[in-house]
Amino acid sequence: MQLSQTNIRTLTLAQLEEYFITLGEKKFRAKQVYEWLWLKHAYSFDDMSNLSKGLRELLSNNFSFPSLKIDATQYSADGTIKSRFKTFDNHLIEGVMIPTDDRKTACVSSQVGCSLTCKFCATGYMERKRNLTFDEIVDQVTLINQQTMRVHEKKLTNIVFMGMGEPLLNYTNVLKAIEKITAADGLFMSPKRITVSTAGVAKQIMHLGDDKVKFKLAVSLHAPNDKKRNEIMPINETNNIKALIEALNYFYKQTDNEITFEYILFNNFNDSEEDAKELTKIYRQVPADLINIIEYNPIENARFRKPSEEAVTNFMAILEKNKVNARLRKSRGKDIDAACGQLANKSS
Repeated sequence: MQLSQTNIRTLTLAQLEEYFITLGEKKFRAKQVYEWLWLKHAYSFDDMSNLSKGLRELLSNNFSFPSLKIDATQYSADGTIKSRFKTFDNHLIEGVMIPTDDRKTACVSSQVGCSLTCKFCATGYMERKRNLTFDEIVDQVTLINQQTMRVHEKKLTNIVFMGMGEPLLNYTNVLKAIEKITAADGLFMSPKRITVSTAGVAKQIMHLGDDKVKFKLAVSLHAPNDKKRNEIMPINETNNIKALIEALNYFYKQTDNEITFEYILFNNFNDSEEDAKELTKIYRQVPADLINIIEYNPIENARFRKPSEEAVTNFMAILEKNKVNARLRKSRGKDIDAACGQLANKSS
């Protein structure tokens, strides 16, 4: 299904004002509509209750309003909530709310599917259908925030772009969504509480530096050398570790923003003493403040397994000995396929 009308959420306040003036309407109507779109988070023209029925019908006849809808919700025993969203053209994406005592984090998607085919990730086995628009990304955040308020009586504290898709391959929409999320007439969230995770698109990492972005950057490394990374992450064949290191140093020089490495441990693949030492060398070449060591969450189609507790302990001990700031991150929501690498609309 294609949209023939202009999406009303692509209009600025000034453009809305111009539209209402041409209708012979009062200019303040534009502000009312704009507030419904970005402050009150309406999902249809019918939600705009302080507008007359005739005016709502006029807007509906002249503009489209392609908002996300929650299609299904799953609740984990650990408090994690996974939502499956349906787009206006009937695609399905997933987002997750991860609660801890001091944080309520939304993990959001940036694409329908993914084109990077990482061998350990469920989304990587899906075809990329299209990029999400900036307003669809904002919808994810606002809908997850509403869930958080309903279940925990607290607002979201953090957002991570670690769901389905590669955010830096949907660069414009992701940055525009973050602009709206951090705006005073949006969710007014600090960019320091937003993290964009990339599989390592070096050119776009440098682009982030040129744009002087304020949010944090996380890099999915998952292997300590090019040979192993090529095997599990095909993107490394065109964005190798050397190029990645150069891009990250450029990004930090331009922004002074925090950089985190993400590293999933796979049994007998990247969890040896030598792997830990090679990872240490990469860490020392980049101004990264942390390496998140992540436990692997098995998925269908993938041959990987979790390492033993002993192997994980030994790996962490080597990093600690080498003065690497590393943290073992336990997965959340595994019982509902909401954990890292598991998002694939499995319940559809």
